[in-house]
Amino acid sequence: MKALALKGLIPLLLLTMTCTVSAAPTKLNSLCQLHYPSDYLYEWNCVQLTNRDSPYRIFGKYWKDGLRFNRMDRRHFIAGLSIKVPKRVKEIKDFTPMPQWYQEAEQEPQFIVIDQNEMFLGAYEYGKLVFSTPVAVGIDGMRLKNGFYQIDAVDRRHESSLYKVEGSDRYYPMHYALRLFIEKREEGWTTYWLHGRDIPGYPASHGCIGLYDEEMQKEYYHDPSRPILMDAKRLFLWVLGDAREHGKLYHLGKGPKVLIIGEPPAAAPEPQPSPVVPLVPASAKPGQRP
Repeated sequence: MKALALKGLIPLLLLTMTCTVSAAPTKLNSLCQLHYPSDYLYEWNCVQLTNRDSPYRIFGKYWKDGLRFNRMDRRHFIAGLSIKVPKRVKEIKDFTPMPQWYQEAEQEPQFIVIDQNEMFLGAYEYGKLVFSTPVAVGIDGMRLKNGFYQIDAVDRRHESSLYKVEGSDRYYPMHYALRLFIEKREEGWTTYWLHGRDIPGYPASHGCIGLYDEEMQKEYYHDPSRPILMDAKRLFLWVLGDAREHGKLYHLGKGPKVLIIGEPPAAAPEPQPSPVVPLVPASAKPGQRP
């Protein structure tokens, strides 16, 4: 999210403002409408979910990969939504569209690439991909420009200073936050972060880049009951390395470089949804779900 700091506020407050919330993201009822370059490497059906479905019922033991393939989290896996289900689900084992080697990062001990065209982030060490994760990028007109940035501060329990979780008195959480840019203008400053948030499968933020944070979702929404997808925390700890946090906002100085490339795919007409075909292995227990 993105919050515009008012001109004249003290520097400390300016540095802790979040990304501005001025327009609501367009919610999609079908993730099949978004076509990523890597989609064409797999044959898939567009499947409409029912209230009996779970990631495990649809994707079996590859349920995490199925979510990654759709750039979504478990909380948004709901009846009525259409998602992409590969015809041969084993093919998406350890799914990532990020290259295993990134030449521009080969001299960097830590380097982050955010490919908005794939809605994925890759973390590199001396050019080698060490992990990747789907992300929620900014909506049209609210995205950072493509180019190089640098993480200069971290905040494990950052939160919006202006905006609250819908239907509550709690300020919007931005846990495991990594600050990558402060846009300084005469009328005020805007601060952009990488942080944990909901990952719905389409552009949804107002400037910041969001990653899986089921720990936050359990705390704020009580769902899922057992946090598993914690890529915001993983990236945070990877960036922090051996450094020790000092207070709420810890300044790193010059942290990892961040390169943002591409544009998110525009929603296109969706394929006709297919009947749900569960892919649960025969050994699975009845009713088992992640």
